[in-house]
Amino acid sequence: MAAFPFEISATDGKARTGVLRTPRGDIRTPAFMPVGTAATVKAMTVDQVKDTGAEIILGNTYHLMLRPTAERVKRLGGLHKFMRWDKPILTDSGGFQVMSLSGISKVTEEAVTFASHIDGSKHVLSPERSMEIQADLLGSDIVMQLDECVAWPAEEKRAREGMELSARWGARSKAAFGMRDSQVLFGIQQGSTFETLRLESSQRLQDIGFDGYAIGGLAVGEGHAAMCEVLDYAPDMLPADKPRYLMGVGKPIDLVEAVARGVDMFDCVLPTRSGRHGQAWTWDGALNIKNAKYADDESPLDPNSDCSASRDYSKAYLRHLFKAEEILGQVLLSWHNIAFFQALTAAMRDAISEGRFEAFRRDFAARYNTA
Repeated sequence: MAAFPFEISATDGKARTGVLRTPRGDIRTPAFMPVGTAATVKAMTVDQVKDTGAEIILGNTYHLMLRPTAERVKRLGGLHKFMRWDKPILTDSGGFQVMSLSGISKVTEEAVTFASHIDGSKHVLSPERSMEIQADLLGSDIVMQLDECVAWPAEEKRAREGMELSARWGARSKAAFGMRDSQVLFGIQQGSTFETLRLESSQRLQDIGFDGYAIGGLAVGEGHAAMCEVLDYAPDMLPADKPRYLMGVGKPIDLVEAVARGVDMFDCVLPTRSGRHGQAWTWDGALNIKNAKYADDESPLDPNSDCSASRDYSKAYLRHLFKAEEILGQVLLSWHNIAFFQALTAAMRDAISEGRFEAFRRDFAARYNTA
């Protein structure tokens, strides 16, 4: 299996910055991946996404296999051509959405069987089928093993069952993925909030051997403090010379605290989802643009930003767009939020490179938490 070279250029405490080199372009870490669920980052064009500095996006196996179907995407030239994105794409395995979205799902050793949330049609997703969809039909650059994400809170017995099944599915995913020149496969650490299970999961994944490792099963309701407690030990259990990806996270403060604990990659729907509902993320925390206090506010969201949405439109105008239910409001706030998340990861990369990450972390938390 041809791993993408991962070069760590600087560390500051546990925080790391580096580059993951792929055939479709370099990914500077820490990296935030905008979520392109259904072959689109919601309310944004690919050119807008690129302009924010994003170097990789995430595609969703579950949604694409149901609509327009992975086979159709393949016929139309693969996911990159289909959505006109020529940089790297990471696809999730589909497992999380099967557990959370489908009205009926049944997990067995062989596969998960579920009913589509769109039309109720029955589907079977096995590790082998997930590899076929992601690697062969969608053509993603970074493929994720199929895993079982156990709901939180979970008793240790249930968390162990999910971790062990995920490990066995990881081995099957690796076997089905095989040897590839221009694609890589990541394994997913599970174990809920139990340190012993996380350690066993990590050891089993490393025995199988993956090109990168994800921390799964967090950001499922456990809260920031509990997540940080797991991250105090979970990243250290994974190989230091491979990328570490925290799945589905999160808020800006989550990203900063996770980087402080050795995480390299993130994805989350939060920037675009909150943007569509009038929430803007800034260096001083989140603000609700619909609030009356912005009705006559001529200042932009961020006068120092390179992003047009952040710099060139007043808060008063943005509030007006939302109050008038104009689509442009959702576009501009989604664009601003993605740009802010990219600016945040860029600032962390600089701080780590310059040996001042702890000061950055402290200053960010002080501003963010007093907003």
